[in-house]
Amino acid sequence: MKLTQRLALKYIRTKFKLLSAISKRKAGEKAFELFCTPQYRNRKKLPPIFEKSERLSFSLKGNRLQGYRWNHPAEKKVLILHGFESSVINFDRYVRPLIRKGYEVLAFDAPAHGRSSGKRINVLLYKNMIHAVNEKYGPVNSFIAHSLGGLALILALEEMKDNKEKKAVLIAPACETTTAADSFFRFLKLDKEVRKEFDKRIETLGGQPPSWFSVARAAQNINSSVLFLQDKNDEMTPLKDVVPIIQKNYSNFKFMITEGLGHRRIYRDNKCSKAIIEFL
Repeated sequence: MKLTQRLALKYIRTKFKLLSAISKRKAGEKAFELFCTPQYRNRKKLPPIFEKSERLSFSLKGNRLQGYRWNHPAEKKVLILHGFESSVINFDRYVRPLIRKGYEVLAFDAPAHGRSSGKRINVLLYKNMIHAVNEKYGPVNSFIAHSLGGLALILALEEMKDNKEKKAVLIAPACETTTAADSFFRFLKLDKEVRKEFDKRIETLGGQPPSWFSVARAAQNINSSVLFLQDKNDEMTPLKDVVPIIQKNYSNFKFMITEGLGHRRIYRDNKCSKAIIEFL
């Protein structure tokens, strides 16, 4: 960690310590706000394949969402969904192979990411974006989703009555919201009372406790064909959260467990990308 990053972290921890002493509720609300705020936005130069795309955009909850489309119109449509602090431009390697498979390819930056507007993201907003894209530009037959995009996709599929007819690729999905929150609280050294208020904030906004926002919980309601890729060394979305899903032995779930690729290299790996294209 660079000196500037260490100083920033020290400042944030001190700020929360003081706020917590004044009001646990306020500290919990501010912690949730920070939890939903990307600290990095990928606005790198568009890859060549993105320069050749048809540009799309629409508004959602006050955010202007930037999207890209190729091979329109086609009978089959696939939607690419990125992870937290990422962008769809990181998935450029998938576009041409999907077109060769006969797909119309759709890709959108989520709110507060890439070239879309906004300052914050949460899984409900991301889920609503998936529904909006499906309604405006679909119906979408297949999905490729990484990290937070994977959790948002599972929650969206759970609400789709026709999800049996769809295919979903989950790449290192954020399986458990509680795991992400645990890591966030350890990093900032926030206490249990602040965590209670943080959890209350989630329940107020989402109508459910943090444990409900879970791939493992929702998997039982998914009838889609699912290819699930997970690395043993992924520290952000750990294998331990995937094991309960594997143990359920769902007939529509196929797992590909890798080692040494971590959280992000897994979707850039040639063997993994080949398996994804073949699955679709």
